[in-house]
Formats: sequence, structure tokens, C-alpha cells
Amino acid sequence: MPNFKSDRVAEDIRRELSALLRELKDPRINSLLTVVRCNVTNDLSSCKAYISSLEGFEKAKEGCEGLKHASGLIRKEIANRLHLRKAPEFKFIADDGVEHSAHLQELMDEINKKG
Repeated sequence: MPNFKSDRVAEDIRRELSALLRELKDPRINSLLTVVRCNVTNDLSSCKAYISSLEGFEKAKEGCEGLKHASGLIRKEIANRLHLRKAPEFKFIADDGVEHSAHLQELMDEINKKG
């Protein structure tokens, strides 16, 4: 049976985390980082946030390190903004989805030019 509350909270966390990325001052966290998706456990105790960068996978890894360093502040802000009794612990994972989709788009463009 699906748990709609955890899905709703995951989407709220993704939205607020995206806004919070713009406010952090760490130089490793640049403005080209995006939160692709968030997965929250059913008891809302932990959250996996998948982070991607338009500059490539290495910049996404670097951004994840900066986010890991600021995880205490992020937990506090998410709890305040979403009015959660207990904020989940975050695990930031670098994702190369944007880079992969850009590569697929290039391949499709090449096919369209040939055909």
C-alpha cells in the first residue's frame, strides 16, 4: 500500500531544498546545482536527495560534499520551513541524470540530421 504522506513530504523537501541551495554561502555549492528527486523513508527519519549539476558529474560530487558539511543547518531550516516535528537526516547523492539526458539529446540530434 503506497504511503502518500511520505511522497508528499519528499516533494515538499525537494522544493524547499532547491530554494535553500540558493541561500547557502559555501563555494562548493554553486547556482547550477539542482535537486533531481528526494526519497524519504516511511517513518520520515532519513532522506536521500539526488543532486545534479549542469557543469557535470564532478561538480555534483563537489556540491554533495558541501551539502554534507551544511547538513545540520539544512535539517534545521527544512524542519522550520515545513513545520516538521523531527527533520530527516539527509544523505546527498550525486546524480548524472542531467548530463546523461543531454548526451541522449545530442545523439538524437545527430540521428535527425542524418535522416
